[in-house]
Amino acid sequence: MTFDLDPIEARVLGCLAEKDMATPEYYPLSLNALANACNQKSNREPVVSYDDATVREALNSLRERGLSTFISEAGSRVEKYRHRLSERFNFTRGEMALLTVLLLRGPQTPGELRQRTERLHPFADLETLEHALAKLAAREPEPIVVQLPRVPGMKESRWAHLLSGEPEFTNMEAPVMVHSSGLQDRVAQLETEVAALREELRQLKATLGPLLS
Repeated sequence: MTFDLDPIEARVLGCLAEKDMATPEYYPLSLNALANACNQKSNREPVVSYDDATVREALNSLRERGLSTFISEAGSRVEKYRHRLSERFNFTRGEMALLTVLLLRGPQTPGELRQRTERLHPFADLETLEHALAKLAAREPEPIVVQLPRVPGMKESRWAHLLSGEPEFTNMEAPVMVHSSGLQDRVAQLETEVAALREELRQLKATLGPLLS
C-alpha cells in the first residue's frame, strides 16, 4: 500500500476530506469548488495556485489509486468529486481529522494538530490525540503516519503522513510555526461557501440561459 502521492495529489485529497468534514452541506465538490479549496490562503501550507486542469489531472491519478471517485448528481450537469479514504481505511473521525490536517499543512507537532483539527474533530485532550496518532503509526500492513526526529530547540516531535512516502527530514530543519486563529477558520469557511454559491449561480445561468434568450 504505497501511494507516493505528489504534493498536488496530497493537497487535492486533503481538501476533499476537509470539506467532507467541515462543510458537508457543500460536499461532494465540483471541479471549480475543489480548485478554490486547494487555493485557499488560510489553513494551507504552502499556499498554491492550481488551475482546473492541474486539479483534474490529480483527481484522475487519485481515482486510479482508489482514493477518489466522480459522481453525477440527479438534476446537475456538473460532475462532482469525493474522496474514498473512509472506504479504503475505515478511519475513525479523529484519525480522519489528523490525516486531513497533515495532508494540508505538512509535518506538525501534537499541539499544533490539536489546535488545527478543532473544527473537524475536537480531541478531549492531548493524550487522546497522541493515542490516535499512535494507532495510525501502528496500522497494518503499513503505517499511515510517522513521528519525526525532534528538531533542536523544539519541545515536541512533529508527525507526518506517509501517503507521499517517507518524508525528507534533516536535523537542521526549521520548525513549523503556528499562525492559526478562529478568524482564519471563519475565513476558510466563508471561502468555501462563496465558492459553492458561485458554482450554484453558474449552474443556474446554464439552465435558465436558453429560456431567457
